[in-house]
Amino acid sequence: MEYTIAVLAGDGVGPEVVAEGLKVLDAVGARYGHRFSRREALIGGIAIDTTGLPLPAETIEVCRQSNAVLLGAVGGPKWDDPNAPVRPEQGLLGLRKALGLFANLRPVTVHPVLAGASPLRPERLEGVDLLVVRELTGGIYFGEKRRDRNEAGEWASDLCIYSEAEIVRVVRIAAELARSRNGRLTLVDKANVLETSRLWRSVASRLVRDTYPDLAFEYLLVDTCAMDLLRRPGHFDVIVTENMFGDILTDEAAMLVGSMGTLPSASLGEGGVGLYEPIHGSAPDIAGQGRANPLATILSVALMLRHSLGLAHEAAAVESAVSAVLEAGIVTGDIAQPGQRARSTAEVGDAVAARV
Repeated sequence: MEYTIAVLAGDGVGPEVVAEGLKVLDAVGARYGHRFSRREALIGGIAIDTTGLPLPAETIEVCRQSNAVLLGAVGGPKWDDPNAPVRPEQGLLGLRKALGLFANLRPVTVHPVLAGASPLRPERLEGVDLLVVRELTGGIYFGEKRRDRNEAGEWASDLCIYSEAEIVRVVRIAAELARSRNGRLTLVDKANVLETSRLWRSVASRLVRDTYPDLAFEYLLVDTCAMDLLRRPGHFDVIVTENMFGDILTDEAAMLVGSMGTLPSASLGEGGVGLYEPIHGSAPDIAGQGRANPLATILSVALMLRHSLGLAHEAAAVESAVSAVLEAGIVTGDIAQPGQRARSTAEVGDAVAARV
């Protein structure tokens, strides 16, 4: 079987970690008889430098004509001015909109070998295997933004708006995933203050009651959830929440495993092309040094195999290979334990590919 993958390496360590993800994908193809063709395109800072735009039209077209998109990272100090009219992150936000990707899946699983890398006590990490489903295309990030001045000085506003349809479609994905896992779904909101959160709570409660009565359903205020992710992370199965809350909570959840370098993500819509990327940034301070952890990108490849290509067995093989590499102690410096030799980005990628 042949599949076309759009490859958007991006900025910073993006090209380095994407190279290792593709190395593992090639190993999957060789073992299972699949062919993965690649179409490279520009996004982020490198796209701005080359074309003047963070998301050229040809990049969108390449992605639409592919089965899935593998992305590295965008941004860096060169393009950090928040007042600049053109910024790298606009490329990522624009791509999600262009492809209709409204649900971001971020699994957080604490491998026993990595318990020592977490700032939490090991006993709090036992059995942690949660999934955050974050709404991607609505809310305050996409609402109208205003900034002006009056007699009292400068003022600014960001509009947060959600529709019932936007809430239903992402909660439905989260509920289906919860049904396939441990049957627990947690809605995170700020319904004691925000009208948008009250809408989220009423819509989600009705949908779960009418369509997914078999699920154990709860809702938590976002501040309570932030505490519980540290106090009792093993309680959670699937968390669903709005855009900004999900952005913040998933970075917090990454610290359960001690490093963002091991956590993948998938961005999905209703059919069509999925986008797969590590949750870490472009890490410009270590770019080009062979120190970046490729496991998040490699595990994003596993998500791509499962969700966009329908290759669940192959996805499990990649995840098993990553577990074997962790158990063998072949890791980059961000998760190396005292006495362990830190390996390079390519060495870790080679080790995973060899075990697929």
